[in-house]
Amino acid sequence: MLKGLLTGLTAIERTDLKQLMDWRNKPEFRKYFREYRELNSDIQEQWFEKKVLNDPAIMMFSIRRLSDNLLLGCCGFVYINWVHRHADLSIYIGWNNFYIDEEGYAEDAAKILLKYGYHELGLNKVWTEIYSIDEKKKAFFGKLGFHRDGVLRQNYFYDGQWCDSLILSLLVNEFNSSQ
Repeated sequence: MLKGLLTGLTAIERTDLKQLMDWRNKPEFRKYFREYRELNSDIQEQWFEKKVLNDPAIMMFSIRRLSDNLLLGCCGFVYINWVHRHADLSIYIGWNNFYIDEEGYAEDAAKILLKYGYHELGLNKVWTEIYSIDEKKKAFFGKLGFHRDGVLRQNYFYDGQWCDSLILSLLVNEFNSSQ
């Protein structure tokens, strides 16, 4: 387990899949995810088998509360580029309908993941794509020190509207200087 102050990151277990799928299927969460469709247990199982267990460009974790080991959400790196040393950070807290919580669980988990990515995996840059409608993640990644690299205009269609994708990143030296 990778430990922070409030949370720990563990390998995703099969027993986590049903709860993670239920959280991902919440319409108020799903609008912020790249996966636009309702997930079923077959899709979730395929993701776990093909991506989580067997794709070297993906490293996903369950987020657990340290005080009682309660499953809170999911985070990890996707699109890991081992040659150029960068990866896309993905994170959400599903527990208690938070998405990104104010209690600090998401922030703690992200800091654990960033430290792991930079100091153990040797990443130089961690980036993320969020949608312009996602106010919680804009504030969240800003608090973590991420910078806007660019905008993909009208890149996401939701609820009859085109939204921009925001590309944000944090370099290893920026992370290290903030610690």
